[in-house]
Amino acid sequence: MKEQYVGDVNDYRKYALLRLLGRSGLKLGVCWMLTPPDGRSDGNKLGYLDQPGYERHDPELFALLRQVKDAPDARRLILIENSEVLPDTIFVNTVVPDALFERQMWFLQASKILADTDLIFFDPDNGIEVGSIAKGRRNSSKYVYRDELAATYRAGHSLLVYQHFQRKERESFIRDVADDLRRVADDAEIWAIRTSHVVFMLAIQPRHRPALSAAAHHVHETADPSFLHAQLIAPANQ
Repeated sequence: MKEQYVGDVNDYRKYALLRLLGRSGLKLGVCWMLTPPDGRSDGNKLGYLDQPGYERHDPELFALLRQVKDAPDARRLILIENSEVLPDTIFVNTVVPDALFERQMWFLQASKILADTDLIFFDPDNGIEVGSIAKGRRNSSKYVYRDELAATYRAGHSLLVYQHFQRKERESFIRDVADDLRRVADDAEIWAIRTSHVVFMLAIQPRHRPALSAAAHHVHETADPSFLHAQLIAPANQ
């Protein structure tokens, strides 16, 4: 993610989802996967903060985002981390490098920081790796790689992954991403929580299933589907 987008309408949905899943009682870890600003001006989609109707999805979160919207880009994320909207959460907010060895060291350090958490959210610019950009190549910092997800799942964590929609039919694309997750989390219960432009893929560890599956079902049953639409994609393999 890039700090120039912090607090925009997509972040509102993202933080709201994290808050809903946090009701599971599990310890949350957030790996922002920061990348440097790119100088583009298409971020800062903050107009929703002045539009009627958005507040109802999460009034407390909405109020915070209105407070921080005028802060400099580099300050907004710290203000959100230091608030109580994601209580008792462990954050990793170091910039992800492109170079392979530096990337490996970054991941090891992030894993140590998040070792005592239950659910880890990975927030890359684009989502899960694509075949055209190998780890260590230019712009590889915009992706989380399957070996990183596999190592995190093997260490006992459930996974939540940001994924930007590609130019494919969305139901088919979600199924493909779920199949990808199944390869690194073969006994997980897998959910997709979609918004207008992105989908959050949730892979639930067997030991977290009672609490985290209940939280995902709560999102499905109570969230406005135009805001967050939760769908069980694959039951747990027994």
